[in-house]
Amino acid sequence: MASEDITKLAESLAKTKVGGGQLSFKGQSLKLNTAEDAEEVIKQIEEFDGLEALRLEGNTVGVEAAKVIAKALEKKSELKRCHWSDMFTGRLRSEIPPALISLGDALITAGAQLVELDLSDNAFGPDGVRGFEALLKSPACYTLQELKLNNCGMGIGGGKILAASLKECHRKSSAQGKPLALKIFVAGRNRLENDGATALAEAFGIIGTLEEVHMPQNGINHPGITALAQAFAINPLLKVINLNDNTFTEKGAVAMAETLKALRQIEVINFGDCLVRSKGAVAIADAVKEGLHKLKELNLSFCEIKRDAALTVAEAIEDKAELEKLDLNGNCLGEEGCEQLQEILEGFNMAAVLGSLSDDEGEEEDDEEEEEDEEEEEEEEEEQQQPKERGQGEQESLTPKKIIDSQDSSPVPSPPVDVATFLAFPSPEKLLRLGPKCSVLIAQQTDTSDVEKVVTTLLRISSVFKDEAPVKTAVHETTDALMRKAFTSATFNSDAFITSLLIHMGLLKSEEKIKAVPSLYGILMTLNHMVQQDYFPKSLAPVLSAFVTKPNRALDSCSFARHMLLQTLHQL
Repeated sequence: MASEDITKLAESLAKTKVGGGQLSFKGQSLKLNTAEDAEEVIKQIEEFDGLEALRLEGNTVGVEAAKVIAKALEKKSELKRCHWSDMFTGRLRSEIPPALISLGDALITAGAQLVELDLSDNAFGPDGVRGFEALLKSPACYTLQELKLNNCGMGIGGGKILAASLKECHRKSSAQGKPLALKIFVAGRNRLENDGATALAEAFGIIGTLEEVHMPQNGINHPGITALAQAFAINPLLKVINLNDNTFTEKGAVAMAETLKALRQIEVINFGDCLVRSKGAVAIADAVKEGLHKLKELNLSFCEIKRDAALTVAEAIEDKAELEKLDLNGNCLGEEGCEQLQEILEGFNMAAVLGSLSDDEGEEEDDEEEEEDEEEEEEEEEEQQQPKERGQGEQESLTPKKIIDSQDSSPVPSPPVDVATFLAFPSPEKLLRLGPKCSVLIAQQTDTSDVEKVVTTLLRISSVFKDEAPVKTAVHETTDALMRKAFTSATFNSDAFITSLLIHMGLLKSEEKIKAVPSLYGILMTLNHMVQQDYFPKSLAPVLSAFVTKPNRALDSCSFARHMLLQTLHQL
């Protein structure tokens, strides 16, 4: 190394901050290519007793330099926080994974127990996630509370690898008696899209301890948003949800609103630039009005919300004493609407919480028809993606989208359906067309003295399960009528029932050749409802839990539903 380079490096290192167990090289623009380049950094690391936090942000570390820095870290067992964002500036993407592998292996060797890992602003792409995959699965991350991966270009592939790593970490740490308890997850600007978001949602559902989730600008549409909403519902400690600049549409907004009703600790909701539209905004307003008493910030800016819906949002915050900011800028209120909004808040003595309305788009002409067309196209796209993304719906008939839409205000007349037709070719549409007495009709026409017929009927009912309220309600009510009749019958053999059900689910082997159902999503979600009912024999819960816990490929593809059921069984 030239003498002037050594002088420059020495000057930079003189700025190194030490204190509180932290060694910081932050923002020093060090160019560490070789082992020689890194000598001074290594020396400082080696001489630092009780190193708990290492900051390397704002430098550039090459493969060789990473190896020798890693060697120095192998003896730092007390290291808890790795602030390693923006440390590969100017590097080839191919250089980053081996550098991360070296550093990760060192932490594993040292026996470190990390609390925070920040790799944000490192454009490593999907392959880069492989670079810290082993670290995430190792005991070094069993204690991880904060994972920050903002602006890394992970893409769908990287999101899936990350999700699998988190699930594996949770599985292994749980086996050690100390499950992964991640609190903060940051992964904005990563192009995760629906598949990546859905994969991560499964991991979130398993973890269940999240307090903050930041996933802005990821190209996530309503299928991914709905999956995240379902996962958030089983993370009761959530305080901050930031999904800014994704595309909810009404469908995603309604799903998220339902989740918000179940959360009690929410302080910040950032759904700005998420296209929740008016109906979505009203659904969110209902959730806010019903609870969320700790809410401090609500951002619904640039969401194509019209005047009446915006006013509904304003009315919903009347009793939110801790609210500090309401952002409705960039919507379609018009001058009069803006004035009305301010008047409502003044009436609550809350005018100070309202953000600027300077970018209001003005009151628009009614374009509901155009909106419905756009949403219809998105829903059709979702139907093509759902079997791949969430493992559900494989056994549903391939009927066009217009067959059932809970939002339709004017149902199209359809030919009548009887119980036999539904059971022969089950679909959500047919179940709903059986009418309000569908539960009674199916229960009446099923011979509950025949265990096999009860199991077959239950599986066909559950096969049409969807998260949409009308279908879900119909499935639950029909299941309740059937199973209440069966379990309360003196001649019904409960043990034979659970055995047959497990065989049909592919979780228990049989001497007879019985084809397992193609997807377990519907039956798992239906069982999650069933086991909570008074008619369900509590003696069957341990049996069901034992088989659903066992490793199984079919169960792995429905990990969210599986986790929901196991969580419910555990609480019984």
